[in-house]
Amino acid sequence: MLFNSFEFAIFLPITFILYWLFNRNLKLQNAFIVAVSYLFYGWWDWRFLILIAFTTFCSYTSGILIDKATRKSQNKKAKIISAANITINLLILGVFKYYNFFVTSLADAFSAFGITLGTTTLNIILPVGISFYTFQALSYSIDVYRRKIEASHDIIAFFAFVSFFPQLVAGPIERATNLLPQFTQKRSFDYSTAVDGCRQILWGLFKKIVVADNCATTCNQIFATYADQPASMLMVGAMLFTFQIYGDFSGYSDIAIGTAKLFGIKLMRNFNIPYFSRDIAEFWRRWHISLTTWFRDYIYIPLGGSRVSKAKVVRNTLIIFLLSGLWHGANWTFVVWGAYHALLFLPLILLGKNRKYTSTIAEGKHFPSIKEFAMMLITFLLVVVGWIFFRAETIGDAWHYICGLCSLNTFKASYLFFTSTKNFAGIFVIIMLAIEWWQRSKEHGLGELQTSLKRPIFRYILYFFLFFSILAFQPIDTTQFLYFQF
Repeated sequence: MLFNSFEFAIFLPITFILYWLFNRNLKLQNAFIVAVSYLFYGWWDWRFLILIAFTTFCSYTSGILIDKATRKSQNKKAKIISAANITINLLILGVFKYYNFFVTSLADAFSAFGITLGTTTLNIILPVGISFYTFQALSYSIDVYRRKIEASHDIIAFFAFVSFFPQLVAGPIERATNLLPQFTQKRSFDYSTAVDGCRQILWGLFKKIVVADNCATTCNQIFATYADQPASMLMVGAMLFTFQIYGDFSGYSDIAIGTAKLFGIKLMRNFNIPYFSRDIAEFWRRWHISLTTWFRDYIYIPLGGSRVSKAKVVRNTLIIFLLSGLWHGANWTFVVWGAYHALLFLPLILLGKNRKYTSTIAEGKHFPSIKEFAMMLITFLLVVVGWIFFRAETIGDAWHYICGLCSLNTFKASYLFFTSTKNFAGIFVIIMLAIEWWQRSKEHGLGELQTSLKRPIFRYILYFFLFFSILAFQPIDTTQFLYFQF
């Protein structure tokens, strides 16, 4: 079920009303959350439910067994149970998402030496959001093993934690330390939080439907015919995909977080104005925060983080970026995308400048300084180049696209206005960036509008404009979110 679908427009209000009717009985309310979450997820394919239920049960059981072993000082046993659960979950993820990729890659490698391997690929459907809920379930069992959280004995609350429908298929990847306790406590309806949730949903729908989907219309055409396009149009295509993926993914996160607020649940922030970053390190602190911090806490730091020799720092950085790339998809283009960002990130961390910019840019000012603007622009352009690898079908396509982009003799500045004259995508990108710059210190684009727009009439004009834009400029065909494939 898509957030931007007619079915969800019916599903959400009915679920919201029934959910609060069960408010007097916590277990019943949690059971209802599990039921509607499984309905939401099974809307794509009911067979996916078997997989998520199995993953959830394995993590729930392993948590209890790890806790029992730890209490009896059987640390070796606890370690074996934790490793077994991690292995089971990663094997499931590997088979469904990576088996065909590794088999074909191995066959291609041997064929380069004239050796033909008789390989067999699997004709299986990739379950929606499998990378997201697998990582969420894994973080729980790891945290139990590390004694950061007590094992849950409430199976209904635990199933609600893993399957909570707003963030089930595309994050944020929540930690048990934050989300699970919220299902073990009685929740009360808060009007102001719910209203803010509705505003965040509106902002997320605007970014997805008006910005991302309209960018996709032109972007897809350009990438499909990139060999015949001049450099200026290739620039347009790369820029549009940059805003498409941001509007699409951060839009989903806003809708998810806003929807969770309607149910009295607080999810972590997943995006924090990443395209206003002053260097690549800052970009990665602001982009897909839940995944970035997951890799930091469960892989980078256990490997020694940055408190080891320079050689190991390089190793650790390469590992997390390559894994991040592979996490996004079973294609070498994603691996190259991860390696590209690793190479940009390494000089900063080796020089100890990776945490130089942690505050909001131009804080307390209307505009950035010339230096800040130049740094933002350079960082943004570096990110744009990386997205070409992310979007391309093959590494060869990405390389030829970049080569075409560098053909200055085919660059025509007038083509840069193509998007605004054809489908208004460029105009809506500017509106999105302007609102996010104006609200850059807030939780989301429409956050705390009472302080930014004190007169109610101006707030309602903005709401009406966004709502009207969603109705007037949505594509004919409903499009799913890009990150559903990951």
